[in-house]
Amino acid sequence: MKKEIKNLQIVAVIIASVIYLGIKNLPFSNHAAPKGEYYYVERVVDGDTFKLSDGRRVRLIGVDTPEYHYSEKLLRDSRRNHQDMKSIQAMGRKAYDFTRHLCEGKKVRLEEGVKGQDRYGRLLVYAYLEDGTFVNARILEEGYGQVMTVPPNVKHADMFLKLQRRSREEGKGLWANGELKLAE
Repeated sequence: MKKEIKNLQIVAVIIASVIYLGIKNLPFSNHAAPKGEYYYVERVVDGDTFKLSDGRRVRLIGVDTPEYHYSEKLLRDSRRNHQDMKSIQAMGRKAYDFTRHLCEGKKVRLEEGVKGQDRYGRLLVYAYLEDGTFVNARILEEGYGQVMTVPPNVKHADMFLKLQRRSREEGKGLWANGELKLAE
């Protein structure tokens, strides 16, 4: 009898341990952050780019926000989408403000893409705030950018498209007044 009770106690401890470990490892945000080191976001440059306190510039993978600063890309976007540059820059300012409020002065965890840098030397990443917020996804979810998939960095492409579709249907962010137009 004592042996059976002891065996039951052992089984109960094993079951409790499995349950504890299972609960402990459940994600408590929509997008669980990868493990890694945190970096301080010193300054947001535009809606999809920021500078870390160690001097590195970071470009968010899978997201394209309207241009805020005058650039060749602003000219191309204006021609391609048949929008004047001032309208695009006004949207760029809103996207910049959103990302700045989301990230500037906060710590982020970075997950590098398959291709680690772009042609400008910026680190290509998926970024996560300390609370688990997936920055790339949040920008799309709130309607401040569009999906931009550039292979081989396609890890979250399907999720990003779903978030963009939903924010567009719900008229969030830059989709609210028909400001944002899908790239042709």
